[in-house]
Amino acid sequence: MTSLYSQYLSLQPFTAETIARLNRKFMLEFNYNSNHIEGNTLTYGQTEFLLLFGKATDIADMKDLEDMKASNVALNMMKEEAQSHRPLTETFIRQLHKTLLREDYKVYREKGGISTSYTVHAGCYKTRPNSVITKTGELFEYASPEETPALMSDLVLWYNNEEKNGNLTPVELVALFHYRYIRIHPFEDGNGRIARLLVNFILMRKNYPMIVVKSADKENYLNALSTCDGFTGTSPSEGAHAEITAIQPFVSYIEKCITRALTVCIRAAKGESIEEDEDFVKELRILERQKRQNLATEKSKLNFCASEVWNVLEFVFFPLVKEFANVVENTNSIFRFSQIEQWPLISKNKTSKGSLTLNKVVRDTNNQQILDFVNNAQSMWYSCRMINPLNPQSTDLTINKEFYITFFDDHYFVDGILNKNFPYGKYPTEEERKEIVSQFKRSIIDELSK
Repeated sequence: MTSLYSQYLSLQPFTAETIARLNRKFMLEFNYNSNHIEGNTLTYGQTEFLLLFGKATDIADMKDLEDMKASNVALNMMKEEAQSHRPLTETFIRQLHKTLLREDYKVYREKGGISTSYTVHAGCYKTRPNSVITKTGELFEYASPEETPALMSDLVLWYNNEEKNGNLTPVELVALFHYRYIRIHPFEDGNGRIARLLVNFILMRKNYPMIVVKSADKENYLNALSTCDGFTGTSPSEGAHAEITAIQPFVSYIEKCITRALTVCIRAAKGESIEEDEDFVKELRILERQKRQNLATEKSKLNFCASEVWNVLEFVFFPLVKEFANVVENTNSIFRFSQIEQWPLISKNKTSKGSLTLNKVVRDTNNQQILDFVNNAQSMWYSCRMINPLNPQSTDLTINKEFYITFFDDHYFVDGILNKNFPYGKYPTEEERKEIVSQFKRSIIDELSK
């Protein structure tokens, strides 16, 4: 990680465009993942439209919508405070919690036919004990309401002294603060979200990029924390005063998160795509495509033929069409268009879309129509039309999008988004594919912004 951090520093100051790209990506990823870990049901697409355009799907849970908006306000509040260089205070932590939860609310529980309720207080330390049941079925207690004020005072005093003294590395400081805070669990609700905000408060002050704990990685995140409990002891006071030597599993976890953040920042500074795709199936397809590419390089230069049309369909066109369709589906889940039309087409002409619609690659040698188009293919097209979004009310908006691939004797051309020629047997890299999809998303958002 040290070399990555040095590279990160060497690329600064970042351009305004790079900073804007990174800020937008982090804002969406942090709010989505930090809330999703705690059970928020909004999808990433819903989060994006809500935070970028203030628009919400009518089927979304109202509390989840308000929680997501409040999370973004708290994120901005944290960033502003981090840049002030004022010492960390308990008052600020409580204000952050008040912003995140917005107001007091009641929680109702039923157990054994008996109904109970308690009030979650926004901006105030807990007034009732909180605990969790471990995987082994044991009760794990956090600090009691009576212990909490003193332990929080110790935590903030320790942090401010440690920030000045610099005995710990930034990674160690972040990990130890997070762990000690979680062992106190000072509030009735929102402790995880506050912990992740304060982690980034510290990283900003140490000139490190902010991190996102992925909701898909929730189990590893919680396991790293719970593993440390066995080294620190089970009493809240032991956890709240843990030493760095006892929480090495969580230090390693935080280091991985920072490594990922540094990598994204470096790619952005170099003008590379920062879109990410963690779909395991797509990773397998990438490996398969790379294998075929390696085999192709061992052969003599390939020329246009029907088998290469099949390969471009299978390894370039239809994977992209599937991703375009997902983007359209996410867009429609928010804006509810009155009509949506999508066509994957293959044509015998370079400049027109032709008439044969293909929904998947079917290597059917008995289907003469498909064989005829493949043998004489000049281009393939994806066309999409979205008409009249119902939310907001509008009857005069049509969004038309096209993507095309054109075949030549010794290469094929991928449309103006990528604007690049490929020899037969070679296909767009994962970075190039992500860039095509990213530009497709951006073009739709630009149309809707108007």
